[in-house]
Amino acid sequence: MQKLQVLQKDSVWRTEKFMKICFVSNYINHHQIPFCNAMCKETEGQFFFIQTEPMELERVQMGWQEQERPEYVHRYYEEEDWCRRMIQECDVVLFGGCDDERYIEERLKSGKMVIRISERLYKTGQWKAVSPRGLVKKYKDHTRYRKAPVYLLCAGAYVASDFQIVRAYPGKKFCWGYFPETKEYDVETLMQNKGYVCQDGTRIPYIVWAARMIALKHPERALAAAKYLKQKGLKFRLDMIGGGVLEEDVKAQITAEGLEDCVFVTGFQTPDRVRQMMEKADIFLFTSNRQEGWGAVVNESMNSGCALVSGNMPGSVPYLVRQGYNGYMYQDGDQQMLNAIMERLVRDPKQCETLGRRAYRTITGTWNAENAAASLMQLIRRLQGKSGTGDDATYRGCANELVPCAPAPLISEYRKVRTAEFVPEESIS
Repeated sequence: MQKLQVLQKDSVWRTEKFMKICFVSNYINHHQIPFCNAMCKETEGQFFFIQTEPMELERVQMGWQEQERPEYVHRYYEEEDWCRRMIQECDVVLFGGCDDERYIEERLKSGKMVIRISERLYKTGQWKAVSPRGLVKKYKDHTRYRKAPVYLLCAGAYVASDFQIVRAYPGKKFCWGYFPETKEYDVETLMQNKGYVCQDGTRIPYIVWAARMIALKHPERALAAAKYLKQKGLKFRLDMIGGGVLEEDVKAQITAEGLEDCVFVTGFQTPDRVRQMMEKADIFLFTSNRQEGWGAVVNESMNSGCALVSGNMPGSVPYLVRQGYNGYMYQDGDQQMLNAIMERLVRDPKQCETLGRRAYRTITGTWNAENAAASLMQLIRRLQGKSGTGDDATYRGCANELVPCAPAPLISEYRKVRTAEFVPEESIS
């Protein structure tokens, strides 16, 4: 009774505590669950995930079990009437990971708030924006809502630039990403256990690469870097985790280049095992190209205290990495630059540790599910006081940092990456 009186007295408190939000997407996966759990907590249980299709068999085989789905997950194809009503009645609908507009068509027509979550429009090249047919669809799905209460969470650093081409969501684009499980470590213990211990007890730099062995992941770039390091006479171990259509080619190249003593293909490993290997790794190498919308292993490796070395085109990297401070980017396709960065880090374990400590702090302090959920709720409350006109000036008071829900900058995919000087050592708690 006392709680009811408080609600009647303070309508603002009521709105903040019991805002009803649903997330409409194709299916729940282990990368989404931490964020969804955090949203459920932020909304006092008034959060629902509406799954529009069964999970692919391949995903189930990778470790997600349908019977383990959280209670807030509802299947549209089993509870259609309830899900349709919820999408229409919720205070806010998050929509992403599903290309079928019919799920939110009614809500869009009614002028109610929708927050889209999207990766890049043009993963294979912005030149595709010249397609008349494509532009018509982009107008129908996005551009015509320029002045409506429809907003965009950019799940990748180049998303805002892609949507700018089609003049969608002016002043209504915000930084976003994927938020896999964040683990808390005793950082001193984590760093002390880094490296690969050889049979003779010596400890050598340990490098991990983890991905499906397919073209967009470019495993051959990791092998080329390993060949370069070996030619320099450097001791290291590179474990390549994963499998796929290029696996046999990778193994053949390892043999042909004489890398059997320093490069090892482990095959697919469970997510827990991959994290265990990251926890031991000094360096995590990520060689995907522009088709990598985000790359959740970037979050996981940084959370594990690795010194990240990645191409500049995966969506997560420009958001999460400060060049030479908490990781390194190389220009996509520039093998010489990649080799130089790898040599520098393999020769300097102390610098790997410094980068790894800062990377860990980036994830635990900023790019994690709990912070993302809290930031999103703050953003929603701010947007609810707007008319949805898309006035950029409205957001000028926000921090310029690339953090969840900050205004998304227009980052050009054509900008050149420079190898920064090492940032001076600083005291890190």
